[in-house]
Order: sequence, then structure tokens, then C-alpha cells
Amino acid sequence: MADKVLKNTAVEVKKLNKDFNDIHVLENIDLTVECGEFVSVLGVSGCGKSTLLRIIGGLDSASSGSITVNGVTVDRPTRKIGFVFQDHRLLPWLTAEDNIKLVLEKKNDQDAVADHYLKLVGLNGFSKAYPAQLSGGMSQRVAIARALATKPDILLLDEPFGALDAMTRINMQHELRKIWRAEKITMILITHDIDEAVFLGQRVVVMSSRPGRIKDVFNISDECHYQRTGHEFTKTKEQIYREFFKDEDVPFSYNI
Repeated sequence: MADKVLKNTAVEVKKLNKDFNDIHVLENIDLTVECGEFVSVLGVSGCGKSTLLRIIGGLDSASSGSITVNGVTVDRPTRKIGFVFQDHRLLPWLTAEDNIKLVLEKKNDQDAVADHYLKLVGLNGFSKAYPAQLSGGMSQRVAIARALATKPDILLLDEPFGALDAMTRINMQHELRKIWRAEKITMILITHDIDEAVFLGQRVVVMSSRPGRIKDVFNISDECHYQRTGHEFTKTKEQIYREFFKDEDVPFSYNI
């Protein structure tokens, strides 16, 4: 039975705590993410959700507790874990394809690999474009292609669409769902947008204000991923909203 659980579990976080000097950032986090699952982590700014993602990705360390990815303890970054940040972090002097080639270990077929992932994110024909010639949404697509090109087991997304305008953000959400379905890769998304969390996640993990704790976890029905204006989507958003702000000082209510 233990081997079966290990095989199906992509990420396991146990009793995780994080302190920065005298500031208690994360408290007693327990979280399991299954292989191929899409999980949205929802929380207000400063609740520690990005810190949690950095610890999972090996970019930061926990004060106590344990983190395993595919059964292996995480203590440093690894090519098995891809990262996409809020800003695309493309090198401005390199073209889109060269930004992708930069992360590839094998020198053979780099052109074909870069071309494949640019097509996957809908940027066929833009391989020779520089970041300054791309829109914000297009640059983020290149960043996602670059992260996928290393063929990670897990893709961590830290508010990747936070700097985009509303329409571009919606389009990118649809693109990300297509990529997730095509690649069948485990994804963990950090966001403070309830609509985005529900539309993308199979589960939504709601975190409290600092110190960040897991307040609740919501299972999201498939209907919510295809119909943003439907009853199920609206009902789920309301349930999450009420839990999200249950213990917060918010002077307004959510109306359907």
C-alpha cells in the first residue's frame, strides 16, 4: 500500500513551518498533491503562499517540517520542478527560441524542441522574436514554454498572469488549461483571484492571513472548468469567498 501511495503522490508537505527572523510566515502546513493534478492555492497578499511554493520548488527552505516530490526530499532546485513567475524573466538579448534553448541540456535537436514548445503555447512563427517585440501575454507564453522544455514532473506557477490585463489574463487561463491537458503534468498555481482559482484548479486550497495556514480545501467540479457563468461556478465561488473572508475584517458581502 505504501508503494502505491508513493507512486501516485507528486508532492507531500508535512507539518511545514517557516519563520523569517521573528515573523511567523507559515504554520503547520499539510498538503498532498497527486500526480497529474491541478491545484490552486488561494490567499491574500502576504499570507505566505508564494513562500510555500518556493519551498516546494527548493528555492527556499522550511524552518521545520518536510517536503517531498515524487518521494524524494526537496532541499534544492531540480530540473524535475519547473517554475513560472509573475514576470516572465526572459533574457532581452535572446530570441524566444534562444530563451528556451538556454535551459536545454542536450545540444541535439534544440531547434526542434524549442519549436515544439512554442507551438504548444500558441506562438508558432514567433521563434525569432525578441521579448521587446512580444506582448506581456506572449512573453508569459514563452516563459511557460521554457519551463516545460526541461520536461519537469511538476510545474509551479506563482501568479503568472497577475501583471496582465483582464482579457489577456482570461485568454492565458484557457491556454494554460489546454497545456495542462496536453502535457498531463502536475501543476500548482498561486493566485489571489477566486475566479482564476476555480476555473483552473481541480482543488482550491484556501490559506489564512499570516501566519499562513490551510483554512479549507474545495473540490471543483468539471462544470466549473467549462462554464464561468453557470450556476455551479457561481455557487462554488460564493462558497470559497465566504471561507476566504470568514475571519477577515471585510466590510461588504458577496452577492450572486
